[in-house]
Formats: sequence, structure tokens, C-alpha cells
Amino acid sequence: MALPYSRGASAATLFLLGLVIVLGAGPRADTPGAAGDLWQVTSKMSMEGMPMEMPAHSMKICAAKVWTKPPAGDNPQQKCVRTDYVITGNKVTWTENCESPSMTGTGEITREGDDAYTGSIKYVSEQGNMTIKLTGHKIGGCDHPS
Repeated sequence: MALPYSRGASAATLFLLGLVIVLGAGPRADTPGAAGDLWQVTSKMSMEGMPMEMPAHSMKICAAKVWTKPPAGDNPQQKCVRTDYVITGNKVTWTENCESPSMTGTGEITREGDDAYTGSIKYVSEQGNMTIKLTGHKIGGCDHPS
């Protein structure tokens, strides 16, 4: 019984490491007339069957002012492909398929005005189901949106 937990915990750790790398890769200093928006993003992961709670991670990301994809970026290590990106009113949804570790997911973000959002990404994999809760607050501008 310890083996599935170990595999699941390992997958969760690898995924969170990848998420930190992806989300932390693009911020730049606040710049007047900047090309993008600088967001303070907090993510908190939970995984079914994991007896302990993972700590929240906070990071800054540089996203395009007009979203045409989820405000995260790509992680070459996970080889995720995001598709079916849809904006309906203040809600954004998408699907993800990742190779490493192998999993599928659905994401949803609800914009709370121009300066904040909440949401989640729910993944299904052989190691177990995982949910990442997201909150974001715009804190300025940035030069190189991802």
C-alpha cells in the first residue's frame, strides 16, 4: 500500500517542481507602458490519498494583457499540451494533456475584474487525482509576457 502513495507523491513533487519552474520563469520589473501584466500567483496542490497537505507556492508571472492561453506558460519537462481554450464572459476554461508524468486535466479560471482571479486545474493520472487551486492578483506591468 505504501508503493502507490510513494509513486503518487513522487509524481506530485515532480509536477509542483515543474509548475514552479514554469510559473517563475517570466517576470520582469514593473515598467510603465509594459507589454504584459505582472501577477502574484499562489497555487496549492492536493492529491487524493496523500495524508499530508502540500504547502502553497507563491510566485510572480508575466502574462499577456489579453489572454489567448492560460496564464502560465509551457514546461518542456512535462510536455503538456493545452487545448480547447475558451473565454466565456469572465470565465476561462481549457484542457491539458501531459506526457511526464502522464496525465490529463481541465482548468478553469474566473476573472474578478481586471486585477484578480481564482481557479483550479484538476488532473487525472495513474498515480491518482490531483487538484491545484489558483489565485492571482495583478501587481504591475512586465516586459516579456509568456
